[in-house]
Amino acid sequence: MKIIVAKDPKQAGMKGHEIFADALNNGAQVFGLATGSTPLTTYEQIANSQLDFSDRLSINLDEYKGISPDNDQSYQYFMDKNLFSKKAFKHSYLPNGLATDDAAEIKRYDQVIAENPIDLQLLGLGLNGHIGFNEPGTSFDGGTHVVDLTESTINANSRFFDNIDDVPKQAYSMGIGSIMKSKKILLEAYGEKKADIVAKMIEGPVTEDVPASVLQNHPDVVVILDEASASKLSK
Repeated sequence: MKIIVAKDPKQAGMKGHEIFADALNNGAQVFGLATGSTPLTTYEQIANSQLDFSDRLSINLDEYKGISPDNDQSYQYFMDKNLFSKKAFKHSYLPNGLATDDAAEIKRYDQVIAENPIDLQLLGLGLNGHIGFNEPGTSFDGGTHVVDLTESTINANSRFFDNIDDVPKQAYSMGIGSIMKSKKILLEAYGEKKADIVAKMIEGPVTEDVPASVLQNHPDVVVILDEASASKLSK
């Protein structure tokens, strides 16, 4: 892993933008994208840049199950608002949260990923070590699947909803096996509350109890932290 420690999330977003720019300039065709508050500074930098993704593809990590794309809490809505409306891709793939046949939707999304190998995959990091919605205990070898969200993830996501009862309890998520096939991975994590799990991800054992620890086994990973999230690393 290459570890970059920035002063704060804004500076970190600039570093994230640089990695996207390098990938684009070096011919990357498919970009794996993440949602949540962590990548916002990177998306802001990309949106205000001269980068052109109009002939490139994007594939998102996940989507809530049971939410329509135009719901303001869907990940489709998030991506449209924060990136796609400012930097359009040739095509952007997300799981269909309203799919009625889980097996068919899983097969469809795995096929999308297989036919469009991801050159650069952006990840956030959950407080419990999840990447995408791959919660602790998820197999390192799996593909797209339906996830039962843990209580800690539901609580973390409840800040985006009026009522915790409104938070979806399931999601479609790209599997860890698919994430690990990406040619290059960029993980971002900011804030003091992420310091413990960052240390476990980077310096702890590779274990399904900390899904992000599997990234230790990938040949090309960049981790961008701020000073707060890096505070518990031993070196």
